[in-house]
Amino acid sequence: MTSAGWFQAALRRIPGGVNSPARAFRGVGGEPFFVRAARGSRLETVEGRELLDYVGTWGPAILGHAPAEVVAVVQDAAAAGMSFGTPHPLEVEMAEVVCAWVPSVEKVRMVNSGTEATMSCVRLARGFTGRDKIIKFEGCYHGHVDSLLVRAGSGALTHGQPDSAGIPEALARLTLSLPFNDEEAVRRAFREHPGEIAAIITEPVPANAGLYLPEPGFLEALRRICLEEGALLIFDEVMTGFRVAAGGAQEVFGVMPDLTALGKILGGGLPVGAFGGRAEIMDSLSPDGPVYQAGTLSGNPLAMAAGLAQLRSLQRQDAWARLESTGQLLETGLQEAIAGKPLTLHRLGSMFCLHFQNGPIRNLTEARANDTAAFARFFHGCLRRGVYLPPSQFETAFLSLAHSPEDITETLRVAREALDESGI
Repeated sequence: MTSAGWFQAALRRIPGGVNSPARAFRGVGGEPFFVRAARGSRLETVEGRELLDYVGTWGPAILGHAPAEVVAVVQDAAAAGMSFGTPHPLEVEMAEVVCAWVPSVEKVRMVNSGTEATMSCVRLARGFTGRDKIIKFEGCYHGHVDSLLVRAGSGALTHGQPDSAGIPEALARLTLSLPFNDEEAVRRAFREHPGEIAAIITEPVPANAGLYLPEPGFLEALRRICLEEGALLIFDEVMTGFRVAAGGAQEVFGVMPDLTALGKILGGGLPVGAFGGRAEIMDSLSPDGPVYQAGTLSGNPLAMAAGLAQLRSLQRQDAWARLESTGQLLETGLQEAIAGKPLTLHRLGSMFCLHFQNGPIRNLTEARANDTAAFARFFHGCLRRGVYLPPSQFETAFLSLAHSPEDITETLRVAREALDESGI
């Protein structure tokens, strides 16, 4: 059956035909294609067409698709049992790696998704501080948690609904949503809600409204304000964790949060999440403390085996230096291709986004000024030529270690042709 046939079948049984809205192509028009296999830097559709992939299963495929070393350990782990419901050694090995690599994490707990990780961070921050309100930033997406799906990014933004139905107004009022890169707005919020704010949660590098960077000193200011006000600082590093550096964005920028949410790369392609931080905060979790959090499949042996294999492979290959080199090669070529055009390229390591407007882009308001119709034309121009980018202006693209110099050359050729065809 073709992709079109599978999509019609999906529409009959799955809301919108997809199990995650970001896959629906609503931001670019048309219908999604269906994949039957993936290897290295390439996807293979059900029709047998090969696509050069820059979505990387939305971030986890940092080694490329189906890396042999990860596949082998998953097969071995599955043969030993796919779930135990008891503690097992791989959980402890993973905890040791996370605590060794992520600068701020002294203790960590495994969960099953990035959404679970951020949800747990917020509950823990509220329980630890005894306060109810939280601050988040417009355009930062922290999963589909009720209290965090307020002025969010990712699929919610793509579909023109930064908020969601089903979230009680009373709960939404506990979330203060502010412009990113605006220190004064943060200070004003603390003045207006003295002693009420439990935490600030942020993507240190917002990557769900396109990609934009913290201005110099902004993350440091958040750290100072939280210390002054007795609130916790939470970094959502589900996307940046283990991707921009071994220790994530907090290593790159040298700012230590109190709690960190992790996911994506941590599972080697299998469903996983984690959250960790200072020991005194983490010890508030059940069974030692009063903050309850649990999960039957948390620390699943297949996910732990896959994640450990992926992280250790990254370490062996000096991955971050190699990814930076590939990213620089792509950036140089794209900057040449867009010279003189109303386009702006943002990149951090192996994460990048081509904004369809002149910069600077520092927050959600500026990101929403993108020419989404022009992006859609460019997206489909690339897809017709065999290059798959995220199907939304408000998502981030990813490089992997499997992307070769030849892949970059092919991508730059396709990008130039798609830009010319689009009349940009």
